[in-house]
Order: sequence, then structure tokens, then C-alpha cells
Amino acid sequence: MNDSQTIYIGQSVKPEVLHLKLANRHGLIAGATGTGKTVTLQILAEGFSKAGVPVFCADVKGDLSGIAAAGEPKDFLAKRAETIGLKDYHYQAFPTIFWDLFGEQGHPVRATITEMGALLLSRLLDLNETQEGILNIAFRIANEEDMPLLDLKDLRSLLVNIGERSKQLTMEYGNISKRSIGAIQRRLLVLEEQGAAHFFGEPALDIKDFMRTDRQDRGYINVLAADKLMQSPRLYGTFLLWLLSELFEELPEVGDLDKPKMVFFFDEAHLLFDEAPKVLLEKIEQVVRLIRSKGVGVYFVTQNPLDVPDSVSAQLGNRVQHALRAFTPREQRAVRAAAETFRANPELDTEKVIMELGVGEALVSTLEAKGTPSIVQRTLIRPPESRLGPLTPEERQKVIKDSPIGRFYDEVKDRESAYEILKAQRAEREAREKAAMEAGAAANPMREERRPRSRRSRSRRQTAGEAFMKSVMRSLGTSLGRMIGRMLLGRR
Repeated sequence: MNDSQTIYIGQSVKPEVLHLKLANRHGLIAGATGTGKTVTLQILAEGFSKAGVPVFCADVKGDLSGIAAAGEPKDFLAKRAETIGLKDYHYQAFPTIFWDLFGEQGHPVRATITEMGALLLSRLLDLNETQEGILNIAFRIANEEDMPLLDLKDLRSLLVNIGERSKQLTMEYGNISKRSIGAIQRRLLVLEEQGAAHFFGEPALDIKDFMRTDRQDRGYINVLAADKLMQSPRLYGTFLLWLLSELFEELPEVGDLDKPKMVFFFDEAHLLFDEAPKVLLEKIEQVVRLIRSKGVGVYFVTQNPLDVPDSVSAQLGNRVQHALRAFTPREQRAVRAAAETFRANPELDTEKVIMELGVGEALVSTLEAKGTPSIVQRTLIRPPESRLGPLTPEERQKVIKDSPIGRFYDEVKDRESAYEILKAQRAEREAREKAAMEAGAAANPMREERRPRSRRSRSRRQTAGEAFMKSVMRSLGTSLGRMIGRMLLGRR
């Protein structure tokens, strides 16, 4: 039921579709656990792929990998297709590239420390204002002194160097506390223990490798294995922000297109915003607002619509709201907030329906031809054409082996950077100091030997007579001392 201009989402009183021309106006998929958010993400990714639009999505639970395999006939899928009148329903696999920050379930994804930038790295390390200031100084010095920051050992080495030069650098950059440098070093150690060392380094990701199509002009679906990454939620959230920033900085302005150049699905979207400082929230809002002009659509996937700040939520034109539960005051506020974001339907009590939706049902409102939201409708979501559930490890490895990017990212490259430069500088400085000491010793050889030899020679030249006289004097001194003490105390 897809055509060249729309993606079929499901059936209400009419076919509910997403217009490709307006897909870069971003969107939100929300709902409680187990209500069908992942399936909605899956069918949208399939639709974009068939339209020739590359997709990026994070596989948080591990079951989205099935998009790389054809679906398996199941009664409930066939029944759903029949119910909504989906006559051309069939099963097929979609072109997929697997990625993994740890390089275990897909091609490694890496970025350099420099590419990450001081702002995102400070958020990743949870630094305070003073520590963030020192990190900014480190980035400034690395740039001015032409020292590439590629991985964590580069940054650690530079911080040690800055600590050693703190008195000199304080005059130019302001106070540099060694205690703050130590705190940053400890945070870097914790980050490394969480596996971030796998992320920082080269070859760094070329964002263009996300934007591929296959021989049938279907867009590749880039799936990030995030089940293990979710154990470090701050790393996950910061990584997604970095990807968004890279797209914003790398892609040219293109204006309005007939379809997006790429679409991003950010699952567990609350991790992008949790405890984010104001300056970072402002940057996210700016990127989301402006990246549409570069042909990129951003879709946030989350349990609670309140997870997305109002300033960002206001820019999300396409919405799919699955069921919410309202047992607590906050959950009740979430239901009201979700209902109020839709264009009202006089035939629906939106707030009530949100709590009554079954699995695979959703309230859907997408942007219409003139960019206005459609009236919200209760919708049966279409079944996916790819597999529901994960691939086997063997199937995943076959997809990785046949990947169009080959093995380019699979091996780490370690070119000369700050660590090697500072190590060479230290070795050169120590060599100069050693040479200077040796030159000084060569210029005045007797000076080094005279003092210790004179002490030893005096002790050796002490005669037996001198030793006897010293013993007699010590004895006399001791006897005289006792006598004076008895006289003072009135003793005899």
C-alpha cells in the first residue's frame, strides 16, 4: 500500500500514511513497555528503506536485528494484514549494516576525542564547571600546539603535561588546579572501565557510510547493537548526541526535498535529556530545529512523552502514541500531555483512548500536504515484512561478513598523536638534562670526587692516640657531669 510519496503506517477510518516530503519534520513514537513501539519503528524503517532513504536505529533490546531477515508466516500477522485490508502483504529482508561500539555484534563505531568536543565530553564525564574549563583549556592547547587528540591515552597524557606546566599556563589561561586535573583523570579511568576506550580512536566513522543504498535503490538500515551499551546510559546518550552533531556539521543545506536524505530513530530518548545542562539542551534544540534543512529526519522513541523537553517536542510533527498507563500522578500528567499534543478529533476522547489502546494499536497524527497535523485517529498498525525477533548469532555474522563497507572499521589504527608527541618531548628533555649533567661532570671532574673522599680520608687517618684521648675526654665529661649533679641535689 506504500506509494512513491508515502509510507503506510496502518488503518483507522482511512489509511494512515507518513508523507515522505514531510518526514524531515521529525516525529515521536511513545508508549508504555510492550505496547508495540518497536514494531512501529520497524515498519517505518522498512518503509523508508523501500523509498530509498537510509535509516539509523539503536537496537536496545536486541530484537530489531530481525529486520535483516524475511518474516516468518504467523497467524496473527496474517490476520492483522487481512483486518486492515493489506492485500500486497508479503515477507522480505531489508539491507542492513550492523554496528557496535564494542565491535562484538557489528562493525566498530569510533570517534576521536577531538571530534567529540569538550562540551559532549564534559557531559559524558559529568564534570563540574571548573573541570569543564580545564578540559576546554586542554582542547585549546592541543589545537595550538598541533597535538591530535585521538583516544583516551592522548587526553590523559595531555592532562599530565598541563599539570606539570600549570604555573606557566595559569598566567595565560587562568587558574589550573592539579586537584581538578586529578578528578578528570579519575573520571577518564571510570569511563575506560565502562568500555569507552573502544569508542575513541581511529578509523573514525565517516557519516557517509550510514547513507548507502543497495542495488535495488533501497536504503540501508544501520542497526546499532545497544543492549550492552545500555549498561552505560550516559555513554549511550552522548554517543547519539555526537551522531546528531556530526550529521549537522557534515551535511550541506539542501532545503525541502521530496524525501529525506536520512532518518534517525533515537530509542530510549530520555537518556539524551536526563541531567543534561542547559547549554547542552539548547544545542540539542538548535540541532533538531536546523537539521531538517539538511534533509535529515529525527524520530524520538520513548515510554513517556514528558521525557522530551517542550522546546524539542514542539518540533515533532509526526506522532504515533501507543498505550500509556496512569497509576501515578506523573503518569496521569503524561497522558494529559500526550492527548493535548494531538489535533483534536471530536469523535474521540483522546485522553481516555490512550489508556484503552491494545497492543499494536496507536493514536496517529502525521503532517498533511500543507504541513498541518492531521486529526488524530485510533489506528491498527500494519504488520512488518521482516522478521519479528532477533537474528541468530550465525545469521548476524553472515550479514556482517557480507557488509558493503567490508572490514575497513574492524582494525584499530594508531597514528602519531598527543601521546606519542608528548612521550617524545619527555624523552628529548630527559636526554638533554642527562647530557648537561655529563658535560658539567666532564668540565670539573675533581669537584664531584673531592667531598666524599675528604670525609672518608679523615675518618681513615684518625690515629690510635687520637682515639684514646677522645675516649678519656668522654669519660671525664661523664664523671664531671655526675659530680655536679650530686652537688646540686645535696648529695654526697
